[in-house]
Amino acid sequence: IIESVGEGVTDVAPGDHVLPVFTGECKECPHCKSAESNMCDLLRINTDRGVMIGDGKSRFSINGKPIYHFVGTSTFSEYTVMHVGCVAKINPEAPLDKVCVLSCGISTGLGASINVAKPPKGSTVAIFGLGAVGLEAAEGARIAGASRIIGVDLNPSRFEEAKKFGCTEFVNPKDHNKPVQEVLADMTNGGVDRSVECTGNINAMIQAFECVHDVGLGCRCAGGCATQGCRVQDSPNELPEREDPEGNLLWQLQATHWPAQCGGAVYEEVEKFITHSVPFSEINKAFDLMAKGGGH
Repeated sequence: IIESVGEGVTDVAPGDHVLPVFTGECKECPHCKSAESNMCDLLRINTDRGVMIGDGKSRFSINGKPIYHFVGTSTFSEYTVMHVGCVAKINPEAPLDKVCVLSCGISTGLGASINVAKPPKGSTVAIFGLGAVGLEAAEGARIAGASRIIGVDLNPSRFEEAKKFGCTEFVNPKDHNKPVQEVLADMTNGGVDRSVECTGNINAMIQAFECVHDVGLGCRCAGGCATQGCRVQDSPNELPEREDPEGNLLWQLQATHWPAQCGGAVYEEVEKFITHSVPFSEINKAFDLMAKGGGH
């Protein structure tokens, strides 16, 4: 809930309800004006910046020492300060404890599937990672009309839940003696039409690139956050070597901001992504649940 605004801010006002979005939109740069990208020149994710863009300073401190802004949002606090382009105004009647999951996981997966991968009707799609992002990527593929949606995950307990989101088949890499990309190629007569990587794991990214068929029509999409200093190197015909010198994610693909008029059906939809609710005092428990694959 907006408490106050700085000079020149007109898009939101005190009392407005908003969602924080770490891939912000200045609304003026070529990326923001393009229907093909939302990697804003000004507000794209930057894990190293840690300060406000206007004056290069942090708005947080403890005992006189600065605390830096994490990906421009710093949401693990009761109060935070953000650039106006990193908030999206929403309906004030939306339940904040549910609609909050639209800030990333759901929009990232749905956006990666529908806006970027764009699977044609009847196509075959592989989803790497069946957490919140992966589940919504699967749902996006289902909405687009994919006929086969293959979920890939090391945690077999996720497979049954993933059926509700559109997955038709499942592969656990641990169950096979050869690379999972080869398993997928065997299952799909040479490779899938689309793959969406939703883990941020560098090995999974390579597998997702290599499981797509090589007839020139395939599409690979990475919707996960890569760890610092990651390097991807694939065969010369597939993907040029690329390193992220800033330690940022390789690609973060989110859907366009959800409209302020979203109705009750949307809130019911997001509830199925919530497995646990814990207070801030137990935030480490939430991280443990996520790491173990038992919570979103």
